[in-house]
Amino acid sequence: MAKRSPAQRRIYRAVGYPLEALGVAIVYGFFSLLPLDAASGFGGWIGRTLGPRLGYHKRAMDSLKRAFPDYDDEKIQHIISGLWDNLGRVLAELPHLEKIIADRVEVLNEENIADVKPEGKPCIFFSGHFANWELFALTAQKSGVPYVQVYRATNNHFVDAMLRKIRKLEDDDIIPKGPRGARGAISALRAGRRLGMLVDQKMNDGIAVEFFGRNAMTAPAVAELSIRYDCPAIPVRIIRTTGCQFQVRLVPELTKPADGDVPSMMRDINALFEEWATETPDQWLGWLHRRWPED
Repeated sequence: MAKRSPAQRRIYRAVGYPLEALGVAIVYGFFSLLPLDAASGFGGWIGRTLGPRLGYHKRAMDSLKRAFPDYDDEKIQHIISGLWDNLGRVLAELPHLEKIIADRVEVLNEENIADVKPEGKPCIFFSGHFANWELFALTAQKSGVPYVQVYRATNNHFVDAMLRKIRKLEDDDIIPKGPRGARGAISALRAGRRLGMLVDQKMNDGIAVEFFGRNAMTAPAVAELSIRYDCPAIPVRIIRTTGCQFQVRLVPELTKPADGDVPSMMRDINALFEEWATETPDQWLGWLHRRWPED
């Protein structure tokens, strides 16, 4: 597709952005009118029906075949069907996040965050795009450890404002990704605040770290900040157990390398994500992304 000219981009921002936001509002409103289980189930059906028609479907197939060369086509297709089901459910569950947090989430191993519960105890909670990752921040709030979220805003500022409201993110609760965000993350840790980060996506200017047997460009911020400011890096795993029921597992903090080796710590993080993606491959969004340089 040809790139838009500056004038075309201005017109699209003026006309296309409001129309996109209207579409999002209509879909959100529709799912908000449905009971939680009906919304989640219908979203899953939409995902399974429409997902295979998108170009991302082939990308997911290629990623899974490279990660699991011993899997036959039938197993790969079964995983991708579950992937689309999960993604459809995530979108349909957005209006019901508070209900899910109240009734549908089992938090395990809270003893692993006892040391960082007191105010002024900085730490980094990190996770990936597993199950319904939108529950990450709300679960932290419910568990008494609210954090500042490192956040990538959507290009459409109307949609971004809607998503921030849905996620209950105030200006003081977010740090944008990028150089300005790096300064904000440092300031937050120095002030004794907690950070929350989703760190399983490709970062072109990151570092090459092994993931499923091949180097993947990986954002090193978790390790860099944890080592530099000597604060715990605590993995958080979200699992969809059945339908609209979830477990949030608070994993013991990672051991920091004594020599401050950032790539070594990031290898441990990628190994953890690899383990999770192997156990529940249909719940990881990352198969849809260009995670490896040759993709």
